Amino acid sequence: MNTLATNPGFTIPGSEPLFDGRAWTAIAAFLIATLVVVPVLFLVVPASSSFHVSAYFVTLVGKIMCYCAVAVAMNLIWGYTGILSLGHGVFFALGGYAFGMYLMRMIGREGQYQSLLPDFMVFLDWKAYPWYWSFTDHFWVAMVLVVLAPGLLAFVFGFFAFRSRIKGVYFSIITQALTFAFMLLFFRNDTGFGGNNGFTDFKRILGYRIADPHTRAALFALTAAYLMACLVLSRALIRSKTGRVLTAIRDSENRLMFSGYNPLWYKLFVWTLSAVLCGIAGALYVPQVGIINPGEMSAANSIEIAVWVAVGGRGTLLGPLVGASLVNGAKSYFTQSFPEYWLFFLGLLFILVTLFLPKGVVGWFREKRKAAA
Repeated sequence: MNTLATNPGFTIPGSEPLFDGRAWTAIAAFLIATLVVVPVLFLVVPASSSFHVSAYFVTLVGKIMCYCAVAVAMNLIWGYTGILSLGHGVFFALGGYAFGMYLMRMIGREGQYQSLLPDFMVFLDWKAYPWYWSFTDHFWVAMVLVVLAPGLLAFVFGFFAFRSRIKGVYFSIITQALTFAFMLLFFRNDTGFGGNNGFTDFKRILGYRIADPHTRAALFALTAAYLMACLVLSRALIRSKTGRVLTAIRDSENRLMFSGYNPLWYKLFVWTLSAVLCGIAGALYVPQVGIINPGEMSAANSIEIAVWVAVGGRGTLLGPLVGASLVNGAKSYFTQSFPEYWLFFLGLLFILVTLFLPKGVVGWFREKRKAAA
């Protein structure tokens, strides 16, 4: 008889339900609110009504939901696999740039110089698009690039890093160097990505004007659906046999190797998947915010992504959502009311969480609930 199977504390990976009834209800409520209620309040309810949702609110929440998706992706590699990346900002930005190329092509002759080339290329006296802009006027090509650009970079970088068994703080440092190198590259005017200003002044997406309220509502709803898809995918992966191996890598990689597993391909898989999820989030972010520039690849932005996960609670399902929402909500307030103090607040927040909430906000609530029970 298999004693493990008869052990009441043992569960076969993937055999237990993905979510319980309350979790499915919460997901359904979120989707109803973001796919139906908010768009109706934004598009149908007149601006004079107190129930009207403003364009600013739709854009702000849409942006935060993109950040939440990035936090979920970061949690897969750090929270569940134990690999701290300080370079995820580059994957987010590459997805944004890949889709931004399509959006720039859709401007057509509506730019300042009335040329088929983007304004920055005309200003720099470019005569034609560089070869890597080929076919970017097709939506499907842009979607492929959104996946391939961060995915291929992550795969190649991760293969050599993980094969060399670089881990811990050394891996974090080289990911930071990676995003810094790409930021310097994209700041150059001769790379064909707009230099310091990046891409902006978008006009259309699939023939629809981006500034149109219906387009904004559709992007908002699509972002909400993508966020929930990331959440469900994360849950399914961690509940699977592969997920058990990933958590074993986090807890004791050497013991896992002695058990006959090769951690390389597991780490490379989750690393690449996390990068692709960030890239898609970046593609959703760009048309809603209206700009993408090398600043998204800054070291501070990548560190901030790690702060979101730490504040919410790494290794938990809801932690990344809570952390990204809290930090970016506070950022919106502080950068408007006290812009010079935002970085000080962010640093203080990270110190306080590290000292007093090592398991994040979600972990703290769980401990309080267990104590009360």
